Amino acid sequence: MLRRFSPVLRPGGVPLAAALAVVGLLGPLVPAAHADALPVVNLATNPGFEIPTLPLADYGSIPGWNCAAGEAAESSTAPRSGSTALAVTPASADSLGRCTQTVSVRPSTTYQVSAWVRGDYVHLGATGTGHDVPPAWIATTNGGWQQLTTSFTTGAGVTSVQLYLHGWYGQGGYGADDVELDGPAPDPAWATWNVPTKDKVVFFTVDDGWFRTAQAARFIADHRLPITAFPLPMPSGFQPDYFRQVTGVPGSSIQDHTVSHRDLTTLSPAEQQAEICGARDYDQQLYGVTPTVFRPPYFAWNAATLQAAANCGMRTVLTATADFTSGASNVYHGGPLLPGDVVIMHFTDTLAGDLQRALDAADAAGLRPAGLVDYLH
Repeated sequence: MLRRFSPVLRPGGVPLAAALAVVGLLGPLVPAAHADALPVVNLATNPGFEIPTLPLADYGSIPGWNCAAGEAAESSTAPRSGSTALAVTPASADSLGRCTQTVSVRPSTTYQVSAWVRGDYVHLGATGTGHDVPPAWIATTNGGWQQLTTSFTTGAGVTSVQLYLHGWYGQGGYGADDVELDGPAPDPAWATWNVPTKDKVVFFTVDDGWFRTAQAARFIADHRLPITAFPLPMPSGFQPDYFRQVTGVPGSSIQDHTVSHRDLTTLSPAEQQAEICGARDYDQQLYGVTPTVFRPPYFAWNAATLQAAANCGMRTVLTATADFTSGASNVYHGGPLLPGDVVIMHFTDTLAGDLQRALDAADAAGLRPAGLVDYLH
């Protein structure tokens, strides 16, 4: 399968230069069987624990990592390298002080995992590999830094694994730094502004989540509208049941929109990955779903975004062909809506009216709203 790129526009219809820059940079997909010919990179998110806590992130979290609440912090006390390292203090003798992250990988491929640790009975490993192996561990580092190393080969159907660090019962705290999960990266995500199809369908997407009106929820339910929601973690945390309600129609889904809604093109690849993976993790914890579609804030993305999205399990980076937010009716390609068009709206106080206007435009073009996830395979 070859990747197809469509023009990508910012709200207001201005072509995004990054879209053109990416075309030609990405080659055809490489089968996993040939993964040994691909560059070896470190796929771990925030491997050196150097990324500051992201704005709007889950309070007390470490970007890219999921640790028990109140047990882990980025410490500036004698890191192995850089300015900070992971410091874990188990809350009780019954806690391992476990920290994990989900990493996307290639099937049937060998990866090496390593980390520098200090403390007693520190463990490093990965689960969900398809060929699980015992972790690497050390009884004591005698107060200094020691490197743990292990490896695994993914099973034929494995596309993600869970990397973990932990201590042991009653053995006190531990530290970690410079984590590596080395191997070939997944193929970059596919970027598009529409969904190529001959079916007479259009896709309604709604971003952010700051205004959550009963009128919009009622309109969606009354009209049985499949909605793809891209909520941010903070408004999700305020009222998760609302987002469950507005995505209750079959074909609806909750997808990824970053943690803090920053322009990703201003961030490093590592920070981009932390933004996307962090929002994915929050959606998994709160809604029990695993996003596969990513919408970049402000429609701003570059080649690094496509790779970061893929490293977080996203298959599609999606912008839109039309904007019906807050009274607008902008169709970026001109003319009426076309089959496969993606309409962006936002959770504003005008959403119910925006949905009605978008539905009227779809009806006028002979189109019906359909579930985005049903058409993205």
